[in-house]
Amino acid sequence: MAEYKLILPSMGEGVMEATIISWLYNEGDTVNEDDSVVEIATDKVDSDVPTPVSGKIVKILKHKDEVAKIGEAIAILDISTPLNGTAGEGEAAPVVETPKIEEPKTEAPAAEVVKELEKPLATTSTPQEFSGDVYLSPLVKSIAQEENISEAELKTIKGSGLEGRITKEDILAFVKNRSDEKVEAKVKVEEISPSLQLSNSPTPTLPLSTNEGDEIIPMDRVRKIIADAMVNSKRTSPHVTSFIESDVTNVVKWRAKHKDIFEKREGEKLTFMPIFVKAVVKAIQDFPMINVSVDGDKIIKKKNINIGMATALPDGNLIVPVIKNADQLSLSGLAKAINDLAYRARNKKLRPEDTQGATYTISNVGTFGNLMGTPIIPQPQVAILAIGAIVKKPAVIETKDGDMIGIRQMMFMSHSYDHRVVDGSLGGMFLKHVHDYLQNWDMNTEI
Repeated sequence: MAEYKLILPSMGEGVMEATIISWLYNEGDTVNEDDSVVEIATDKVDSDVPTPVSGKIVKILKHKDEVAKIGEAIAILDISTPLNGTAGEGEAAPVVETPKIEEPKTEAPAAEVVKELEKPLATTSTPQEFSGDVYLSPLVKSIAQEENISEAELKTIKGSGLEGRITKEDILAFVKNRSDEKVEAKVKVEEISPSLQLSNSPTPTLPLSTNEGDEIIPMDRVRKIIADAMVNSKRTSPHVTSFIESDVTNVVKWRAKHKDIFEKREGEKLTFMPIFVKAVVKAIQDFPMINVSVDGDKIIKKKNINIGMATALPDGNLIVPVIKNADQLSLSGLAKAINDLAYRARNKKLRPEDTQGATYTISNVGTFGNLMGTPIIPQPQVAILAIGAIVKKPAVIETKDGDMIGIRQMMFMSHSYDHRVVDGSLGGMFLKHVHDYLQNWDMNTEI
């Protein structure tokens, strides 16, 4: 039997491991090249792993809910007998080597900030900073920061990951052991000197009461990730929100004029989102200090403009696929990229890298008929724009002959920003520029 080890492939920058959700085939089943054989989940997205070869699944090495590391074998395939039966009887089967997986690059802490999974310290203590001597995945680094684990302590942890790297399980075990030691030490101190007990100890959180007929619904994995991210963001960034109302009559007329032509030519829907993204990209180019992240007392100014697009999923959860290098795309290119990401998000076809690297995010709350909202900043970004519903209403129109009242297409926008690095002037001027680009949209713009 010629064995082939199916390994967990690299899934984008900073992703070091994944959880097995379910196997699509059982041991003994035959699979063809490029068949999706297993569903996996990372901290950001669920995806499928295809097999690069044809064969029979002899043994599954990683089962449901188990964690596999990048480059680790998750199954063994027998590839000795070609599926098409072209090999002659007694012919020796080819030897297939497991392809070499390129390991994620070890980067300096400043570059680590751009990774979508990183979560800054969510306590009032000074965040831990780590040198390049200790490689940490964004998930492990966030745990280290939240638990205030020093670099010296990290060097004492024996990693069980690839090349001895520290995994999530390693650092959680360290945290548990350290907590147990602290509790034991506290008990000993209290036994020696009970009078030293603090009188202002925090009040423990009481469990919520339930009534007969109440339904208890456990959070699924994605909802837990969203909840943790939202709470972490509010604790990390002091949020300020500015509002503006824009007359987008020209935008509405321009889209109505071009949407049928565009769909006939490209086979794609023309929504308002490409127009909003275009206006945001122009405003970022005017005010590049919106396109930054914070790393301790350092500001990381991003070279690329990658726009996150908050997308509601059919199961009620939320995901943010990313339009990479949005400043390099035409309106037509933006429309195609947005439609592709939205379709794959709703059909669970996104790759892990599709949700990484956003530098600014747009949330279209108007999709649900909402006039405005106060969005929460997705870390480690420093700002997010919420687009409200477009509504016909009477408005004052300035003309060369004086003011007049007319029916216009009006829309609210709200801009939430991190007051650590974005002051009201910058946050407000950025929003005003987005407003100006939309309100003064050129009806002769080509698509």
